[in-house]
Amino acid sequence: MNRYMREFVTTTQELLGSDTVRSMGQWKHHGPISTLDHSLFVAYLSYRWARFLHLDARAAARGGLLHDLYLYDSRDKSAHPGWQCFDHPRAAAQNAQTLTELSPKERNIILSHMWPLGGALPRSPEAWLVDLVDTICAGLEVFRIYHPAKLRKRLGVVPIAGAGTA
Repeated sequence: MNRYMREFVTTTQELLGSDTVRSMGQWKHHGPISTLDHSLFVAYLSYRWARFLHLDARAAARGGLLHDLYLYDSRDKSAHPGWQCFDHPRAAAQNAQTLTELSPKERNIILSHMWPLGGALPRSPEAWLVDLVDTICAGLEVFRIYHPAKLRKRLGVVPIAGAGTA
């Protein structure tokens, strides 16, 4: 594990140790990619870019890790009330607020990560960054250019037993 990965793990250790966060491994997000693997990918790249750009790397990492904490099978239409792309940021923000204390910036990162679809406008450079990184990561996953399970394994994050991650 390189220095940046160690710093990322230290920054997010409270969340990475949470059964709630690790339970995201049981739900598929983009094709065969779990929500946990996708969220780690977004969080780590957002953290690295935020450091490079001298932004709030902690908020970018935490917001990135929690941005899809909606905790249901998005493919099951009965599990959520409306359109997944419009509704899941609010569910993720509510679950994240239950899990940990969020700063206003972190809450906006979660609520605005689907902008313009999700409704909320990104209000900080970190929110714009996570929105962009999420889009890039989703593209890399959907087109099978990168499988973020590799990153999860390098970071040493273990999904909840029985979760559907490889």
